[in-house]
Amino acid sequence: MAKNSQVKTHYSVDTDRLFTGVDPLRVSNVVQHEKNDMRLADFILQDMENILARWEAFAACQLPAAAHMQPLALRDHAEQILQAIRKDLATYQSRQAQTQKSLGGKAALVGAPETAAQTHAVLRAKSGFNINQLAAEYRALRASVLRLWTDAYPLADPDRFEDVIRFNEAIDEALAESISFFSTQVEQSRNLLLGMLGHDLRSPLQSIQMTATYLAALNAGAQVSDAAARLINSGSRMKALLDDLLDFNRTKFGLGVNINPTPMDASKVFDDELRLLRAAHANRQIDFEVAGDTNGVWDAMRLRQVLNNLVVNAIKYGADDTPVRVALSGDPEQLSFEVRNKGSTIDRETLDIIFEPLRRIMGQEPRYDGEGSLGLGLYIARQIAEAHRGTIEARSDSTQTVFAVRVPRSRPSIIA
Repeated sequence: MAKNSQVKTHYSVDTDRLFTGVDPLRVSNVVQHEKNDMRLADFILQDMENILARWEAFAACQLPAAAHMQPLALRDHAEQILQAIRKDLATYQSRQAQTQKSLGGKAALVGAPETAAQTHAVLRAKSGFNINQLAAEYRALRASVLRLWTDAYPLADPDRFEDVIRFNEAIDEALAESISFFSTQVEQSRNLLLGMLGHDLRSPLQSIQMTATYLAALNAGAQVSDAAARLINSGSRMKALLDDLLDFNRTKFGLGVNINPTPMDASKVFDDELRLLRAAHANRQIDFEVAGDTNGVWDAMRLRQVLNNLVVNAIKYGADDTPVRVALSGDPEQLSFEVRNKGSTIDRETLDIIFEPLRRIMGQEPRYDGEGSLGLGLYIARQIAEAHRGTIEARSDSTQTVFAVRVPRSRPSIIA
């Protein structure tokens, strides 16, 4: 306990001085190394405790995350990471292997605990470290080890320079592992939060919608009916946003979009959805044409969702004085539908990423913003098409922008 207290008394020191200058953590005189040759792998093993003490001190300076962490937590997997690096340094490496490693062709440290850097990253993320603080730990470790080694053993032997190169490679490799796992942990935590938020908001939203529906049925006057109608419409838009959010989280967790295929007539389903869209956007013309056999086994609610997303997108970004056109057709192999609008041309770079989540159409502003958007509509439309084993694509030129969806008649995969 006394030793830990002594270490903590130095946590407020300047970190640049801590890792590149005089060591304030030594509790006794600096160990006098014999001035003979010592390879870096051997030095790391010999000076392990001193290196770990410096790591611990630097980690303690990463506030606010480290404010209440104990020495063991501050050190975390530092020793295992150093052991992995030491084993890597002690392993023969050909020039070809070194070139492959420099190009990222080697994913793990040879003969070392492969999960040390990964586990360290996950624990740092859970402790509240940010990614800059995580990377700074490795930067400080690199500076600390090399400074201690070169102070004790000047770089006179050419083999020492080879050690430096390989040490830097090993640090970079461990850092890459840590950053990858850190980012994954943070993303999972964020998706869990959003998923719980979207799920928990459904109950109060449902209560609001039920109350609004009850008020509308009371016939208590025009003002109450109008207010109830606004509540119902707003609740429907909020529900659509929450549905998009929950669908997005399912895909990010690798669950895909849940579909429930049943026999349906797509022309009737689409006609019903377009009537609702015309009522919601009374100032816009929406044309609908049907050709061929549109009966089949698909998820009616999900295809309505795709249609809604595409038409709303066309209204947002299309020219106000031109109609949005929906064309539905069926042949023996598949069901196809397109949503077309005139407006600004979408460039190729944007088309390449337009179905990615949280994207906007570059260079275009929505014509209205009444419904709000999470930037997930086109992404979810693609997920629904793919869940039906279908496709969705976009093309745009000076005459029109077209979103085309095709789903096969064969029974799609049901993703639970």
